[in-house]
Amino acid sequence: MLGENAFADLIRRVRAGDNKAAEELVRYYEPTIRRVARVRLVDARLRRAFDSMDICQSVFASFFVRAALGQYDLERPEQLLNLLVNMSRKKLIDRARQETAERRDYRRLAPDGLEGKDVPAAAGGPIEEVAGAELLEEFRRRLSDEERHLAEQRAAGMDWPQIAQKCGGSAEALRKKLARAIDRVGQELGLDHFAAP
Repeated sequence: MLGENAFADLIRRVRAGDNKAAEELVRYYEPTIRRVARVRLVDARLRRAFDSMDICQSVFASFFVRAALGQYDLERPEQLLNLLVNMSRKKLIDRARQETAERRDYRRLAPDGLEGKDVPAAAGGPIEEVAGAELLEEFRRRLSDEERHLAEQRAAGMDWPQIAQKCGGSAEALRKKLARAIDRVGQELGLDHFAAP
């Protein structure tokens, strides 16, 4: 587990869009997130509709966008682990509901002996980096000017009391305003079908 100083530096670099920091964060936390997803995917037929890697990629996509926009205040590695585990649980619930809502009766899928096997994670390359940058840019584009300004200040490392002093209003009200904006855009883009933790 990372020490608090190393963790703070990692989160700062992730917020700044450092791809090496993102890879490092994934390397630390991906095994746990995939394990949580596998444990929760108890129905073999549901596992055929999606797997732990699908959930893991969805969790990290949501996390990296939200982190770059300054939504999270994370001080310790345990906080991030708890956040990612909770996100993966919610993503699993959401995906199962989505499968049912779209009338994809996963219970009729015949097992083929591949249950419980996960596809190894693909290494992040230039295509993934471009896709992530484009998603973040589209996210920012859909924010209002005021919301974008809050996100930029958070991404620059300012805490909520500093932003409140600069912009006026309470720190908590500004934090909630940005969180609601990020939830709204996440739903518009299909990144999240649930409110973030």
